[in-house]
Amino acid sequence: MEMLQIDALIKQYHDELHERVLPFWLEHSQDKEFGGYFTCLDRDGSVFDTDKFMWLQGREVWLFSMLCNKEGVRPEWLECARQGAEFMLKHGHDGDYNWYFSLTREGEPLVDPYNIFSYTFAAMAFAQLHKATGEERYAEATRRTFAHIMERWDNPKAQWNKAHAGTRDIRALAPSMILCNLLLEIEHLIEPEVVEQSIDKALGDVMNKFYRPELGLMLEHMNADGTLSDTFDGRLINPGHTLETMWFVMDLARRRGDEKLIEQAIEIGLKTLDFGWDKEHGGIFYFMDRKGCPPQQLEWDQKLWWVHIESTIAMLEGYLLTGDERCKAWFEKLHDYTWSHFRDAEYPEWYGYLNRRGEVLLTLKGGKWKGCFHVPRGLYKCECLLKELKQKMER
Repeated sequence: MEMLQIDALIKQYHDELHERVLPFWLEHSQDKEFGGYFTCLDRDGSVFDTDKFMWLQGREVWLFSMLCNKEGVRPEWLECARQGAEFMLKHGHDGDYNWYFSLTREGEPLVDPYNIFSYTFAAMAFAQLHKATGEERYAEATRRTFAHIMERWDNPKAQWNKAHAGTRDIRALAPSMILCNLLLEIEHLIEPEVVEQSIDKALGDVMNKFYRPELGLMLEHMNADGTLSDTFDGRLINPGHTLETMWFVMDLARRRGDEKLIEQAIEIGLKTLDFGWDKEHGGIFYFMDRKGCPPQQLEWDQKLWWVHIESTIAMLEGYLLTGDERCKAWFEKLHDYTWSHFRDAEYPEWYGYLNRRGEVLLTLKGGKWKGCFHVPRGLYKCECLLKELKQKMER
C-alpha cells in the first residue's frame, strides 16, 4: 500500500465521518422535546417512528462520548451524549439498572429488560461519558449495570427466556463476543483482577469453545456441554459476527502483547471470509448453515452494512499488525464493495440493507436495529488504523 494511497484513504474515512455522518445524527436524531434519540430515520433523516430502543440509545451516547475522549471535547458532541444519557437514566431502567429494551417517545416502558445488549451498551455509554465528564453517577451506572451482566452470563434473557428448561440447553456466542469489547471500554471503572479474569473467560469461550478448528468456523450456538448441536441454531454461522469478534480479539491481544493470538484471529477471519463471501454477486452473506442446509432466517442472503464494515476493520487491523498480504487484499476488496454499495451519494449516512445482488432493499438510515454506531465507529476505527499504518511505514 503506497503512502499516497494511505493519505487518500485517511482523508476519505475522516471526511465521510465528520462532514456527512456525524452531522446527520446530530441534526436528525436528537429529540429536543423529550430527550434521547430518534433512530427510525428515512433516507433524508425524516423520522418515521418515535419508539426508542435502549441499546441504540446507549450506542449513540457511547459514540459521542468516545469521540470527546479520543478527539477532544466539542460542545455539540458532549451535549448530545449528555442529553441521551440523562434520558436513559430517567426512563431507561427499572430503578435497579435493569435496562428496558424499548420505550415510547416520552419514556414509558414498552418491552421489558430481556435483551442483554440493552445492558452492555448502557455500561459502555456511561463508562465513556464518565471518562469525558468525571461525574461519579455515570461510573455508578456502569458498575451496577456490569454486575447485572455478569449475573446473567449463563442465562442472558433471565426470566424472559422462552426456552423450556431441561430439553435443549444452548449457549450463544454473543455474550462472550461483546464482553471482549466491553471490558476495554469500562476497564477504568472495574477492579483490575476482575477485568483480567473476565478477559480470560471471554477469550477462552470465543477461541476454545465457539471456534471449532475441525470446521474452520465460529459457531453462533453450541450445547452447554460444548458439543455441536445439529439444529437450526447449532448449524448457524454469522460471518459478520465472527469477523467483528476477531478485531475485538486482536485489540485484546495487542493489549497483552500476544502475537500468537493475533495470528489465530487473522486465520479465523480469513477462513470466515472464504466461507461467507458470495462468489456470484459479491458481498458477505448475512446468515449461513455450516452444513449447507436451508437457513432458518429468510433474510439469509441479504448484504448488511455492519457485516461489511466490521469485516473491513478486521482485515485492516490484521494487515497493520502482521503485514499479511491476504489481509491487505481482503481489505481492499471489502473497502471497494462497502463504499460502492452502502454509501448514499445523495444523502448523508449509509444504507443498511441490500438484496443479494447488492441493490438497495430499504432506504432507511436508521431503524430498530440500525443506529448511530457501526458506520461512524467503523469510519473512525479505520481512520485510526490507517494512521497507525502510515506511522509504521514511515519508521
